[in-house]
Amino acid sequence: MASYCLTVTRLRLALGTGARRFHVSAAFSAKAKVAMSRFEPSSTINYEKMHENINIVRRRLSRPLTLSEKIVYGHLDDPAGQEIDRGRTYLRLRPDRVAMQDATAQMAMLQFISSGLPRVAVPSTIHCDHLIEAQIGGPEDLQRAKEVNEEVYNFLATAAAKYGVGFWKPGSGIIHQIILENYAYPGVMLIGTDSHTPNGGGLGSICIGVGGADAVDVMAGIPWELKCPNVIGVKLTGSLSGWTSPKDVILKVAGILTVKGGTGAIVEYHGPGVDSISCTGMATICNMGAEIGATTSIFPYNHRMKTYMEKTGRGEISAVADHFKDDLVPDNGCEYDQVIEINLSELKPHINGPFTPDLCHPVSEIGATAKKNGWPLEVKVGLIGSCTNSSYEDMGRAASLAKQALDKGLKCKAQFTVTPGSEQIRATIERDGYSKILSDVGGIVLANACGPCIGQWDRKDVKKGEKNTIVTSYNRNFTARNDANPATHAFVTSPEIVTAMAIAGTLDFNPETDYLTAANGEKFKLEAPTGDELPSRDFDPGQDTYQYPPAEGSSVMVNVSPTSNRLQLLEPFDTWQGKDLEGMRILIKVKGKCTTDHISAAGPWLKFRGHLDNISNNMLIGAVNIDNDAVNKVKNLLTGKFGGVPDVARHYKANGVNWVVVGDENYGEGSSREHAALEPRHLGGRAIIVKSFARIHETNLKKQGLLPLTFDDAKDYDKIRPDDKISITGLPSLVPGKPLTAVIEHSDGSQESITLNHTFNETQLEWFRAGSALNRMKELQ
Repeated sequence: MASYCLTVTRLRLALGTGARRFHVSAAFSAKAKVAMSRFEPSSTINYEKMHENINIVRRRLSRPLTLSEKIVYGHLDDPAGQEIDRGRTYLRLRPDRVAMQDATAQMAMLQFISSGLPRVAVPSTIHCDHLIEAQIGGPEDLQRAKEVNEEVYNFLATAAAKYGVGFWKPGSGIIHQIILENYAYPGVMLIGTDSHTPNGGGLGSICIGVGGADAVDVMAGIPWELKCPNVIGVKLTGSLSGWTSPKDVILKVAGILTVKGGTGAIVEYHGPGVDSISCTGMATICNMGAEIGATTSIFPYNHRMKTYMEKTGRGEISAVADHFKDDLVPDNGCEYDQVIEINLSELKPHINGPFTPDLCHPVSEIGATAKKNGWPLEVKVGLIGSCTNSSYEDMGRAASLAKQALDKGLKCKAQFTVTPGSEQIRATIERDGYSKILSDVGGIVLANACGPCIGQWDRKDVKKGEKNTIVTSYNRNFTARNDANPATHAFVTSPEIVTAMAIAGTLDFNPETDYLTAANGEKFKLEAPTGDELPSRDFDPGQDTYQYPPAEGSSVMVNVSPTSNRLQLLEPFDTWQGKDLEGMRILIKVKGKCTTDHISAAGPWLKFRGHLDNISNNMLIGAVNIDNDAVNKVKNLLTGKFGGVPDVARHYKANGVNWVVVGDENYGEGSSREHAALEPRHLGGRAIIVKSFARIHETNLKKQGLLPLTFDDAKDYDKIRPDDKISITGLPSLVPGKPLTAVIEHSDGSQESITLNHTFNETQLEWFRAGSALNRMKELQ
C-alpha cells in the first residue's frame, strides 16, 4: 500500500486577526505520518502505525472489527501481546493527545508538577472556558472573569509554558468546540479532563473524558489504562428533516438506554442515515453520549467530516484520511453487543427532563405531561449554545426562527440567552448577521464559555426555592445544576425547540402544530427551521487567543503563593498500612441519585478547584442523607450533634477516625471532575460502597487511593444503618477478582457480614497500596 507523508512547511499566524493557515506539501513516503505544528511541536498523525496495529489485532481475533475497536486497538501499546476481551480486560493504550479545561487543568497541572517531570510527553492543551460567569453579556463578563481569576489564569499560562502545553486564553471558546475546530480528526485518540470530551466523535475520533490523574499519566508518557469497552451499535436509517434535529437522536437514545445504559461501552453510530447528519450534528450526538454513561461515542468517516475539515483548514488531513478510509469505518459483518435502530424519517422532536437527561418526551406530549405532574408551564428562560449545540448550523437554524418572529412583530416572551461555542463561531455569526437577529428577538449573547450550562450563571429573575421552568440546548439538567436553585425544572432539547418555546413563552407549545399571534393579531405557524451547515465564506477566526508553548520552558517561573485561597500545592496522600480497615464510621448513607454535582458542586465553587482544602468544603453537600432526607446534615457519631458533611468528615479525620460513604446506583454519574474523589480522600475517607458506579468516577477513586466497592447483593444496601461501624477485611490478600468482606457492627452490638466486589487490576492495586497513582508514579521514577 502506498502511503502519504504530509509535512508542515510553514505555519503563518496573522497577528491582529488570528487567522491560521497551514501550508502543507504532500509526498510519498515509507510512513504515513502527518507531522503537524498544530500549535505545538512534534504533534503527529500516524495513520500507518494505526493501520499496522489494526492488522495485528485482526489476525489475532480472526473476526471483523467495529470502528471503535479499530481506533482503540490501533492505539494499543502492545497489539501483539495485549489480552483483548470486551468488558473484561484492561487495555494499555497510547493516546495521541490531551486536552484540559481550566477548572480541571488546575488540579491536573498541580499533579503534573508534583510528578517532577520536566515536560509533557504528548501534545497537550489547556482551555479557559469554565471560570467565566454569565451576568450581563459577553464582553463585560469576560473582562470581569479576567480580573477575578487573574491568579488562576496566570498559574495556568505559566505552567503551560513551563511544561510545553498549549494555552487557549479566556474568551477563546469551549474546549470541545476548540478541539473539533482544531485537534480532532478521523482516527485520533484524545483524552480530555471533561466528561463531554466525546464531542470529538463527530469527526470520527475516539475522544474520552477522564480525570486529571489519567491525563497526568498520558502527559508523563505512561500507557493509559481503559477497561476494554463493549460496543453498542446505533443503526440510523432514513434522513433528518423539518423540525427534527441531530439533538433528537441522542435525546431518544438517552430515553432508551437511561443514564447508566451506556456504562462500559462505546456507542457507535452507523447505517445509511448517518450521511443526512452534518459533522457538527454528529458531534452534538456524541457530546451528549456522556449522559448515558458511555465511554465515548463515534461516527464513521464520511463526506460531511471531510467537508468540515476542509472548511476548518485541515483539508490535507482529510486527504490522508481518504487513503486510510477502510480503517475509519466498521468492517462488514462486525458484531455489536447491543443494537438500537432509529429511523430518522420517523423521529420527532424531543425534550428531556426535568432533573435528569434521560426522562424523554416527544415535544408534542410535553405539555400534557407537565400539566399532569405539576411542572410549571411558563418558560422563564430559554438558553441556546453550550458545547453541545453552538455550531454555525445550530445558530443559523435558531436565527431562521427568530427572523420569522421578528417579521411578525414578535420578540421572545421568555428571557433568551445565546452562548457561542468558540471565538471563531462568535466572529462568524456576527459577520453573517445571525447575532443581530438573535439579539433583536430579545437574546443576550454571552461570552464564548460554558456559562449557565455548568452553573456559571448569576441568575436574578427568580428566588432560590421558587418553582420555575427553563429550556436549554445543553446536555445535563441535574437538580440545581444551572442556577443553584433546586426548584428549577430544567429541560434539554434542540436549539430550534428552545428558540420556539422562548418565543411562545410556554412549555406546551408545539411548533409543528401550534399557532402564534403576530403583532397585528394574525395567527401564524413557524415554518421549519433552516440553516447552512457551514458558512459560504471562510470562517472568521476572530481574535487571536492562543499562547504557543515555548521550545524551552525550564526558565519559566510558576508561582503558587502559600497564602492563596485559590491555589494550593499538593501533599502526597498517606500510604496503605498493610492491614484491614476496621471500625470505620458511616459519614453519610446517600439516598437516591448522587452525581458528581452532588459530591462536588460547581457554580460558585469552581473558584476553588485549584485549592484542595478549600474545595473540600463542598464535599457531598448536595447529597440526600437517608437518615433524615436532608442535605448537608449528618450526625457526628463522636459528639452526637448534627453538622455539615465536610465539617463532620474533618472532625473524624482530626480524631483519627476513618470513614466510608454508602451510596445507591450509578454513583458519581455526570462530570469527570476528580475533585469528587480527591475531596473524600483528603478528608479521611477510605472507601465508597455503592450499588454501582459511573465509569469515570470509579477510576478517579482508584487513582486517589480510595476503595470503590460494590454490593455483591444490591439488597445489602438496606442492611447498613447510618450509625453502624464497618470493617473491610481481606485487604492484605487482595488480588484482582477476589471479593472483600465487610463486617457491619450495629449500635445494638449485633454483627453481620456482606460481600463487596471490586474491579481493581494489579496495576490499580499498586495505586491503592502506594496511597495514590501519583505516589506510585514517584516510586517508579
